[in-house]
Amino acid sequence: MHLSEIKSTLDNLDEVKFQLPKGEFVPQHFHITEVGIITRNFIDCGGTMRNDQTVNFQLWEAGDYDHRLGAQKLHDIITLSEEKLGIEDNLEVEVEYQGTTIGKYHLDFNGEYFVLVNTQTDCLAKEKCGIPASKPKVQLADVSGSSSNACAPGGGCC
Repeated sequence: MHLSEIKSTLDNLDEVKFQLPKGEFVPQHFHITEVGIITRNFIDCGGTMRNDQTVNFQLWEAGDYDHRLGAQKLHDIITLSEEKLGIEDNLEVEVEYQGTTIGKYHLDFNGEYFVLVNTQTDCLAKEKCGIPASKPKVQLADVSGSSSNACAPGGGCC
């Protein structure tokens, strides 16, 4: 999700909930301890220089079980971050959340609450690495075999 989508979604919510990929929810007493810009300057395995910017939310939970972050408060935090850090609202948002290690997630909204979506690594230079864009899909019915190796129903071969 882009930051602009999150802000417009928050305008229609009272409470903020985040669901983890396996279906459980981040405890309701979570805090958003950071909103920031992450800039990555890197070279991919094909030698291409790349630059990537995302907005980062860090979710954290403490022992203050009565804490609740409302939609308006989160909207205010985002607005302040945009002003102070010069964040553009067309950037994608990623979320960090502590599991067994710090997990990094994409963000989606299902109509009721935000959903943390697992991220995946990928090769950005597949053509230079000799990796096909996608594996060819083959229907088993289209695979031809010789009739001498074929097993027909009632043929006694199985």
